[in-house]
Amino acid sequence: MSELREPPVRDLTPVEVARGLTEGKVLLVDVREPNETARERYPGAVIIPMSVFDAELIPDPQGRQVVFACRSGVRSVTASQVAQAQGLPYDAHLAGGLLAWKAAGLPTEL
Repeated sequence: MSELREPPVRDLTPVEVARGLTEGKVLLVDVREPNETARERYPGAVIIPMSVFDAELIPDPQGRQVVFACRSGVRSVTASQVAQAQGLPYDAHLAGGLLAWKAAGLPTEL
C-alpha cells in the first residue's frame, strides 16, 4: 500500500511576497484568526481564517499568484495543501509568516 503524500508547498520570502503585492502579481490570503487580524494585518491581504477555511472562499485571483500567510508559516502550508486537495493550483506560502515579514522590516496595518 502506498503512503499518501501531502502536496508540495513553495516557500516565498517576505521580500518576494511584498514585491509581488506591489507589482500586482500576488493575492495574499491571510489565514490567521479574527483575534489575530484585529491586532495587526498584512496590507492588502484577503482574510479567510483557518477555522472556516475553504478554498472556494478565495476571490478570483485574476491572474495573480495566490500566496497564503499566517503568523509563523505553519497554517499557511496547511491552507495551501487544502486548496490543492480541492483541485486549485495554489502552492505558495509566505515562509516564516508575519514574524518573518516584520523581521524583514515590512509594514503592517492596524
